[in-house]
Amino acid sequence: MLNMPLSRFRSFPYLLSFLFVMPYAAHAERNALLPRPQEIRYGSSQLLLRGLSIQLPPGAADEDRFAAGELSRCLARRWGGDVPIVQSAAAGPVLLLTRTGAVDALPMPDETPGANSREAYSIRITRQGGEVRGRSSAAIFYGVQTLCQMVEGYGEMAALPEVEIRDWPALAYRGTMVDMSEGALPTEAEVKRQLDFLARWKANQYYFYSEASIEVKGYPLVGEGARFTQEQIRSIVSYARERHIDVIPCLELYGHLHDLFRLEKYSDLADFPHGGEFNPRNPDVMKLLANWSEQFLPLFPSAFVQIGFDETWEIQKAAKQQGGGATATQLFVGQLNSVTRLFEQHGKRVLAWGDIMVTYPDIVTQLPRGLIAVPWWYDPIREPEYKQWLAPLVEKSVPHIVAPGVNGFTEISPDFDLSFENIDTFLAAARRSKALGLMNTIWTDDAQCFIRAMWPGMAYGAAAAWQSAPMDRGRFFSGYSRQMYPEAVASAVAPALEELAEAEVHLQKVLGQDTMVALWHDPFAPPLLKRCAEHRADLRQARLLAEEAEERLEQALAAGDDATGLQSLLVGSRLLDYAGMKFQYAAEIAERWRALGEKPSPELLGGDFVAAVASQQHGRLVDLMDLLTQLRPQYQQVWLAEYTPYRLDEALARWDLECQHWLRLQTRLENFAEGYQQGQPLPEIEALMKVD
Repeated sequence: MLNMPLSRFRSFPYLLSFLFVMPYAAHAERNALLPRPQEIRYGSSQLLLRGLSIQLPPGAADEDRFAAGELSRCLARRWGGDVPIVQSAAAGPVLLLTRTGAVDALPMPDETPGANSREAYSIRITRQGGEVRGRSSAAIFYGVQTLCQMVEGYGEMAALPEVEIRDWPALAYRGTMVDMSEGALPTEAEVKRQLDFLARWKANQYYFYSEASIEVKGYPLVGEGARFTQEQIRSIVSYARERHIDVIPCLELYGHLHDLFRLEKYSDLADFPHGGEFNPRNPDVMKLLANWSEQFLPLFPSAFVQIGFDETWEIQKAAKQQGGGATATQLFVGQLNSVTRLFEQHGKRVLAWGDIMVTYPDIVTQLPRGLIAVPWWYDPIREPEYKQWLAPLVEKSVPHIVAPGVNGFTEISPDFDLSFENIDTFLAAARRSKALGLMNTIWTDDAQCFIRAMWPGMAYGAAAAWQSAPMDRGRFFSGYSRQMYPEAVASAVAPALEELAEAEVHLQKVLGQDTMVALWHDPFAPPLLKRCAEHRADLRQARLLAEEAEERLEQALAAGDDATGLQSLLVGSRLLDYAGMKFQYAAEIAERWRALGEKPSPELLGGDFVAAVASQQHGRLVDLMDLLTQLRPQYQQVWLAEYTPYRLDEALARWDLECQHWLRLQTRLENFAEGYQQGQPLPEIEALMKVD
């Protein structure tokens, strides 16, 4: 039954065969699979879930049982009944999970992709039953993820389509790096939620970025109130392994350590007092790093470690300070080799960021043998080869993993257009440079963004790194939403994602790319007020799109499905609307003020301008306060659903100051109108609205 020959599929009519060689999206009646399988053929029948069981071989490993449990749960959710797991022949149709080799749960150094790789799997489904077959437990797990995406229909009609799939990864290493240091601190539960999410898209690495966010025994003040305990790290690593994701420490062991150096006790370890980079000439530096490495090693059993070494901005000045002919290259290479040895002596494969390496080309020739460089860049560029970042590494045959990013770390809502273009173009260049893999980066620089809002970008990067064909960007939101949510919810979420991305782009035309940072700027500052006036159409469009997205997301939430992720998007839509209103209103207020003329009557000033702008009954400043104060508790609620309270009060302080700013302006305008005398010249609006 389950050894049905390929000729069975080749006997379908020519039209069906033609569909198989067309782009996958041409099969519109089938579920969009993310990532797209390398080879897939559909038949005309289906396998009903009702009465189906999952069969494991006797003596199946824990990893196989975990995959079977995942499959059982996802199928049961669709048809509403049990899908039992058995280890011997059962009555009725069965799905076999067949592992042909060792467990091999996680990626290791020198992993290879392709059709014969450890992670390659095949699926065969007929109306009589089916099989997932793969060499490793990871392969079986990935086949299960694909099966869960393929289910069509609900209830008694829920079924798997007749299909044959051969699938394998195009890249051996498909990672996501999540920032635990520069913004808010995710909870342990949230990190596990991210791992569940990434497993759906066949990611196999999770880079745990830490500057001082991991408990280190003997350093109780470092990261106090903003770190994971060692026990939490162990729990996260174990949880990830079940899902075939390798948790890799992504550390900073040269620069980005101000959280250490701001403590007076450790300030003298830096190049400059309370700076950000180690002083490599200080012998106490390596003593500290040796202690840290000894503690990190048992926490992270991964065969890999990422040691940082990016953005060492003080290195040139430090070299001059050292004197004696010291150069930036010498300082960097010396420290890089010392830290690399700390981990290589324990059998670890070391990675380091690639920006400084390619900035100082002499470094590339002196890299530790076997080190993996991680060139990063977060904007698409016109030069399709990304030569500035890749050429020096390729020339010296340095193994590398490329790192694009999801641009949501300084934006109100993620700029998915920019993110997808960055991932696509960097990945295309990486394929040509024979990169080992991709590390999609999730930063939180402005300490106000929500990682859940960046989930579509995380999924996009993971799927793009698995499949060989380019991503179908135009259909991504639709396919992603249908895999994440029930159909009724997905039909609202997909266009909402499009609208949020477009609204963010319109807002950037006024505020620049860093919209979350610029949100708190004074709109009456002359250069910004000028841009507001010039881009009123963009501000209006941003608001219209944000409000449309808000309505769709409220509709999706009202459907009663799991709200995970949707609340973050909803707050983002409302904050986009607030930003559009704030800067739109500034242009309107300035226009109305100038229309008063140089010396208006007190009645005109008070009855026309102040009533429209500062009145408690629907004045524009009160509109801003209304929206801001309604949104503030929603923002706080979403924060606490994802993060610990660390930095929440700091973020909310901006909201409070913003509201107080409008309140002071309201009082100032009212007082100005009350004291205004006939014939008195009006000041410039920029001066009037400036509050010290």
